[in-house]
Amino acid sequence: MREFELRARRLGFDTIAGVDEAGRGPLSGPVVAAAVILPSDYANGEIRDSKKLTPRKREALYKIIGDDAISIGLGVIEASVIDRINILQATLAAMKIAVSNLSPQPDYILIDGINNIDTPIPQETIIRGDSLSVSVAAASIIAKVSRDQIMDRYHVLYPQYNFLKNKGYGTREHREAVKKHGWCKIHRRSFKIK
Repeated sequence: MREFELRARRLGFDTIAGVDEAGRGPLSGPVVAAAVILPSDYANGEIRDSKKLTPRKREALYKIIGDDAISIGLGVIEASVIDRINILQATLAAMKIAVSNLSPQPDYILIDGINNIDTPIPQETIIRGDSLSVSVAAASIIAKVSRDQIMDRYHVLYPQYNFLKNKGYGTREHREAVKKHGWCKIHRRSFKIK
């Protein structure tokens, strides 16, 4: 899980950030990106793609990463902006914000997926990066838990959609709630409900 970080260091880069997002697919809520800079010799065999972890394990690792990371940056783009600029552009904007919120700034970025972000910092995209890079995997955990926390707060405002359980994804229960109650402020109106 450290191959990409080690290769970047061999190329002369010192401060390497992993970047990932959570929430591209839901019908409601924000897309959240995280950028994480870990110490150069960092290793934790439990850190992996957030989707392969239980919620309890993600939350435990979220705390560990928070304690161990040199820096963590978050970027949050709300549903109204997603509707205006589309989910891909919103995701890239959230990633750019997450990187800009790092201190110190990285000199190299590892990004999950295939799309670069608009920054002069040298970067590398990695398909399935959250399964191949410890920095990207750490970012995937931070992004996912951070987004889940946001959706838990939205549940208090809109309990009829049960965001505690579905986190805004298009589950049957969520789709039925939308049919019964209509859209709320945090629904992505550009997304179609099947």
